[in-house]
Amino acid sequence: MRRGFCLVRNKKKLGRDVIAQRHITMAEPEKVIKLVPEYLLKKRKEYQAIKARQAKLALLEKRKVSKGKPIKFKRLEDFLKDSHKKHRDETRINRGEQRPPAPLPPAKNKLAFAVRIREIKGVSPKVMKVIQMLRLRKIFSGSFVKINKTSVAMMKIVEPYVAWGFPNLKSVRELILKRGQTRVGRRRVPLTDNTFIEQHMGKHGIICLEDLIHEIYAMGKGFRAANNFLLPFKLSVPRHAARDKAGLLKDLGNPGFRGVDINSIIRQLN
Repeated sequence: MRRGFCLVRNKKKLGRDVIAQRHITMAEPEKVIKLVPEYLLKKRKEYQAIKARQAKLALLEKRKVSKGKPIKFKRLEDFLKDSHKKHRDETRINRGEQRPPAPLPPAKNKLAFAVRIREIKGVSPKVMKVIQMLRLRKIFSGSFVKINKTSVAMMKIVEPYVAWGFPNLKSVRELILKRGQTRVGRRRVPLTDNTFIEQHMGKHGIICLEDLIHEIYAMGKGFRAANNFLLPFKLSVPRHAARDKAGLLKDLGNPGFRGVDINSIIRQLN
Protein backbone atom coordinates (compact mmCIF):
# COMPACT_ATOMS: atom_id res chain seq x y z
CA MET A 1 0.00 0.00 0.00
CA ARG A 2 2.77 2.38 0.90
CA ARG A 3 4.64 1.50 -2.27
CA GLY A 4 1.61 2.28 -4.42
CA PHE A 5 1.09 5.62 -2.73
CA CYS A 6 4.73 6.62 -3.48
CA LEU A 7 4.32 5.71 -7.14
CA VAL A 8 1.18 7.86 -7.47
CA ARG A 9 2.91 10.75 -5.72
CA ASN A 10 5.96 10.56 -8.02
CA LYS A 11 3.71 10.48 -11.10
CA LYS A 12 1.87 13.62 -9.94
CA LYS A 13 5.18 15.41 -9.32
CA LEU A 14 6.49 14.38 -12.73
CA GLY A 15 3.29 15.63 -14.36
CA ARG A 16 3.66 19.03 -12.68
CA ASP A 17 7.29 19.31 -13.84
CA VAL A 18 6.31 18.52 -17.42
CA ILE A 19 3.52 21.14 -17.38
CA ALA A 20 5.87 23.77 -15.90
CA GLN A 21 8.49 22.99 -18.53
CA ARG A 22 5.89 23.41 -21.28
CA HIS A 23 4.84 26.78 -19.85
CA ILE A 24 8.49 27.94 -19.83
CA THR A 25 9.08 26.84 -23.39
CA MET A 26 5.87 28.53 -24.54
CA ALA A 27 6.73 31.76 -22.73
CA GLU A 28 10.34 32.07 -24.00
CA PRO A 29 10.81 32.50 -27.77
CA GLU A 30 13.40 30.37 -29.45
CA LYS A 31 16.86 31.98 -29.64
CA VAL A 32 18.34 32.13 -33.15
CA ILE A 33 22.12 31.71 -33.19
CA LYS A 34 23.59 34.14 -35.70
CA LEU A 35 26.43 32.76 -37.74
CA VAL A 36 29.52 35.01 -37.92
CA PRO A 37 31.42 35.02 -41.23
CA GLU A 38 34.87 33.48 -41.15
CA TYR A 39 36.66 36.68 -42.27
CA LEU A 40 35.15 38.57 -39.31
CA LEU A 41 36.38 35.91 -36.92
CA LYS A 42 39.88 36.22 -38.43
CA LYS A 43 39.75 40.01 -38.09
CA ARG A 44 38.71 39.75 -34.45
CA LYS A 45 41.51 37.30 -33.75
CA GLU A 46 44.09 39.57 -35.43
CA TYR A 47 42.76 42.62 -33.54
CA GLN A 48 43.00 40.78 -30.22
CA ALA A 49 46.58 39.76 -31.04
CA ILE A 50 47.49 43.38 -31.88
CA LYS A 51 45.94 44.68 -28.65
CA ALA A 52 47.78 42.04 -26.62
CA ARG A 53 51.07 43.02 -28.29
CA GLN A 54 50.42 46.73 -27.64
CA ALA A 55 49.60 46.02 -23.99
CA LYS A 56 52.85 44.05 -23.64
CA LEU A 57 54.91 46.86 -25.19
CA ALA A 58 53.19 49.46 -22.99
CA LEU A 59 54.00 47.39 -19.92
CA LEU A 60 57.65 47.09 -20.94
CA GLU A 61 57.83 50.83 -21.59
CA LYS A 62 56.25 51.54 -18.20
CA ARG A 63 58.82 49.34 -16.49
CA LYS A 64 61.61 51.07 -18.37
CA VAL A 65 60.34 54.53 -17.30
CA SER A 66 59.85 53.41 -13.70
CA LYS A 67 63.49 52.41 -13.51
CA GLY A 68 64.44 56.02 -14.20
CA LYS A 69 66.68 57.55 -16.83
CA PRO A 70 70.35 56.62 -16.68
CA ILE A 71 72.62 59.29 -15.29
CA LYS A 72 74.58 61.03 -18.03
CA PHE A 73 78.14 61.49 -16.94
CA LYS A 74 79.83 64.63 -18.27
CA ARG A 75 83.54 65.09 -17.95
CA LEU A 76 85.19 68.24 -16.67
CA GLU A 77 86.90 68.67 -20.03
CA ASP A 78 83.49 69.02 -21.71
CA PHE A 79 82.49 71.81 -19.31
CA LEU A 80 85.76 73.63 -19.98
CA LYS A 81 85.36 73.21 -23.74
CA ASP A 82 81.80 74.65 -23.68
CA SER A 83 82.92 77.50 -21.45
CA HIS A 84 85.80 78.40 -23.80
CA LYS A 85 83.47 78.30 -26.81
CA LYS A 86 80.95 80.55 -25.07
CA HIS A 87 83.66 83.02 -24.02
CA ARG A 88 85.11 83.04 -27.55
CA ASP A 89 81.67 83.78 -29.05
CA GLU A 90 81.02 86.65 -26.64
CA THR A 91 84.45 88.16 -27.32
CA ARG A 92 83.96 87.90 -31.07
CA ILE A 93 80.50 89.50 -30.91
CA ASN A 94 81.73 92.38 -28.72
CA ARG A 95 84.64 93.09 -31.07
CA GLY A 96 82.28 92.99 -34.05
CA GLU A 97 80.00 95.57 -32.44
CA GLN A 98 82.91 97.99 -32.07
CA ARG A 99 83.85 97.72 -35.75
CA PRO A 100 81.98 99.58 -38.49
CA PRO A 101 79.13 97.54 -40.02
CA ALA A 102 79.91 95.44 -43.07
CA PRO A 103 78.80 96.89 -46.41
CA LEU A 104 75.67 95.45 -47.95
CA PRO A 105 76.00 93.20 -51.02
CA PRO A 106 75.09 94.62 -54.45
CA ALA A 107 71.44 95.48 -54.96
CA LYS A 108 70.98 92.64 -57.46
CA ASN A 109 71.61 90.08 -54.68
CA LYS A 110 68.47 90.28 -52.56
CA LEU A 111 68.10 86.59 -51.68
CA ALA A 112 70.46 84.50 -49.54
CA PHE A 113 70.44 80.88 -48.51
CA ALA A 114 71.90 79.89 -45.12
CA VAL A 115 72.84 76.34 -44.12
CA ARG A 116 74.30 75.25 -40.78
CA ILE A 117 77.37 73.04 -41.20
CA ARG A 118 78.82 73.10 -37.66
CA GLU A 119 77.64 71.89 -34.24
CA ILE A 120 76.38 74.56 -31.82
CA LYS A 121 76.83 72.73 -28.53
CA GLY A 122 77.92 75.12 -25.79
CA VAL A 123 77.63 78.33 -27.84
CA SER A 124 76.74 81.77 -26.53
CA PRO A 125 73.04 82.56 -25.85
CA LYS A 126 73.17 85.34 -28.49
CA VAL A 127 74.36 82.87 -31.11
CA MET A 128 71.67 80.38 -30.10
CA LYS A 129 68.97 83.06 -30.36
CA VAL A 130 70.05 84.00 -33.90
CA ILE A 131 70.20 80.33 -34.90
CA GLN A 132 66.60 79.93 -33.73
CA MET A 133 65.51 83.08 -35.57
CA LEU A 134 67.05 81.71 -38.77
CA ARG A 135 65.27 78.36 -38.12
CA LEU A 136 68.54 76.39 -38.29
CA ARG A 137 68.06 74.28 -35.17
CA LYS A 138 69.43 71.09 -36.77
CA ILE A 139 72.74 70.58 -38.50
CA PHE A 140 72.57 70.54 -42.31
CA SER A 141 69.29 72.44 -42.27
CA GLY A 142 68.84 75.49 -44.49
CA SER A 143 66.47 78.38 -45.10
CA PHE A 144 66.07 81.42 -47.32
CA VAL A 145 66.92 84.86 -45.90
CA LYS A 146 66.12 88.32 -47.22
CA ILE A 147 69.25 90.46 -47.52
CA ASN A 148 69.13 93.69 -45.49
CA LYS A 149 71.17 95.43 -42.82
CA THR A 150 69.70 93.36 -39.98
CA SER A 151 70.12 89.98 -41.68
CA VAL A 152 73.75 90.71 -42.58
CA ALA A 153 74.45 91.58 -38.93
CA MET A 154 72.79 88.31 -37.87
CA MET A 155 74.96 86.37 -40.31
CA LYS A 156 78.05 87.96 -38.76
CA ILE A 157 77.00 86.67 -35.33
CA VAL A 158 76.61 83.05 -36.52
CA GLU A 159 79.50 83.18 -39.00
CA PRO A 160 81.57 80.31 -37.46
CA TYR A 161 78.64 77.88 -37.71
CA VAL A 162 76.65 78.86 -40.83
CA ALA A 163 77.59 79.05 -44.50
CA TRP A 164 75.56 81.48 -46.58
CA GLY A 165 75.56 82.95 -50.03
CA PHE A 166 73.46 83.83 -53.04
CA PRO A 167 71.58 80.91 -54.64
CA ASN A 168 70.71 80.87 -58.33
CA LEU A 169 67.34 79.97 -59.83
CA LYS A 170 68.37 76.36 -60.43
CA SER A 171 69.27 75.84 -56.76
CA VAL A 172 66.02 77.44 -55.55
CA ARG A 173 63.98 75.28 -57.93
CA GLU A 174 65.75 72.05 -56.93
CA LEU A 175 65.41 72.77 -53.22
CA ILE A 176 61.66 73.48 -53.37
CA LEU A 177 60.82 70.67 -55.79
CA LYS A 178 62.83 68.02 -53.95
CA ARG A 179 62.65 69.05 -50.29
CA GLY A 180 59.86 71.63 -50.07
CA GLN A 181 57.56 70.86 -47.14
CA THR A 182 55.00 72.70 -45.03
CA ARG A 183 53.27 71.98 -41.75
CA VAL A 184 49.60 71.06 -41.39
CA GLY A 185 48.78 70.63 -37.72
CA ARG A 186 51.67 68.51 -36.46
CA ARG A 187 52.43 66.79 -39.76
CA ARG A 188 55.05 67.66 -42.33
CA VAL A 189 53.41 67.64 -45.75
CA PRO A 190 55.50 67.60 -48.98
CA LEU A 191 54.53 70.17 -51.59
CA THR A 192 53.33 67.95 -54.43
CA ASP A 193 49.77 69.22 -55.01
CA ASN A 194 49.03 72.59 -56.64
CA THR A 195 45.48 72.52 -55.25
CA PHE A 196 46.87 72.35 -51.72
CA ILE A 197 49.22 75.30 -52.42
CA GLU A 198 46.36 77.36 -53.89
CA GLN A 199 44.19 76.59 -50.86
CA HIS A 200 46.79 77.93 -48.41
CA MET A 201 48.59 80.60 -50.47
CA GLY A 202 45.96 81.71 -52.96
CA LYS A 203 45.34 84.98 -51.11
CA HIS A 204 48.97 85.95 -51.86
CA GLY A 205 48.60 85.20 -55.58
CA ILE A 206 50.47 81.86 -55.35
CA ILE A 207 48.53 78.98 -56.89
CA CYS A 208 51.21 76.47 -57.90
CA LEU A 209 54.80 75.39 -57.28
CA GLU A 210 56.15 77.57 -60.09
CA ASP A 211 54.51 80.63 -58.51
CA LEU A 212 56.09 79.72 -55.16
CA ILE A 213 59.55 79.34 -56.75
CA HIS A 214 59.19 82.65 -58.58
CA GLU A 215 57.98 84.47 -55.44
CA ILE A 216 60.99 83.22 -53.45
CA TYR A 217 63.62 83.92 -56.10
CA ALA A 218 62.22 87.29 -57.26
CA MET A 219 61.63 88.50 -53.66
CA GLY A 220 58.04 89.52 -54.41
CA LYS A 221 55.53 91.14 -52.08
CA GLY A 222 54.50 87.75 -50.70
CA PHE A 223 58.07 86.58 -49.95
CA ARG A 224 57.63 86.64 -46.19
CA ALA A 225 54.41 84.61 -46.32
CA ALA A 226 55.93 82.17 -48.83
CA ASN A 227 59.10 81.73 -46.76
CA ASN A 228 57.07 81.13 -43.58
CA PHE A 229 54.91 78.65 -45.51
CA LEU A 230 58.04 76.62 -46.30
CA LEU A 231 59.59 74.62 -43.48
CA PRO A 232 63.39 74.71 -43.10
CA PHE A 233 64.98 72.39 -45.63
CA LYS A 234 66.31 69.15 -44.16
CA LEU A 235 69.43 68.56 -46.22
CA SER A 236 71.25 65.25 -46.13
CA VAL A 237 74.74 63.88 -46.64
CA PRO A 238 75.87 60.79 -48.60
CA ARG A 239 76.38 57.58 -46.64
CA HIS A 240 80.12 57.46 -47.27
CA ALA A 241 80.39 61.12 -46.19
CA ALA A 242 78.52 60.42 -42.96
CA ARG A 243 81.21 57.86 -42.05
CA ASP A 244 84.02 60.27 -42.97
CA LYS A 245 82.95 63.42 -41.10
CA ALA A 246 86.31 65.15 -41.40
CA GLY A 247 86.38 64.56 -45.15
CA LEU A 248 82.82 65.87 -45.51
CA LEU A 249 83.59 69.12 -43.66
CA LYS A 250 86.71 69.53 -45.79
CA ASP A 251 84.60 69.15 -48.96
CA LEU A 252 81.99 71.62 -47.72
CA GLY A 253 84.64 74.19 -46.87
CA ASN A 254 84.68 76.82 -44.14
CA PRO A 255 81.52 78.47 -42.79
CA GLY A 256 80.80 82.13 -43.36
CA PHE A 257 80.08 84.11 -46.50
CA ARG A 258 80.50 81.94 -49.60
CA GLY A 259 78.93 84.08 -52.33
CA VAL A 260 77.84 82.06 -55.35
CA ASP A 261 79.78 79.03 -54.05
CA ILE A 262 76.77 78.28 -51.86
CA ASN A 263 75.30 76.59 -54.94
CA SER A 264 77.98 73.89 -54.82
CA ILE A 265 77.14 73.20 -51.15
CA ILE A 266 73.47 72.91 -52.08
CA ARG A 267 74.38 70.38 -54.81
CA GLN A 268 76.34 68.27 -52.31
CA LEU A 269 73.67 68.29 -49.59
CA ASN A 270 70.44 68.25 -51.65
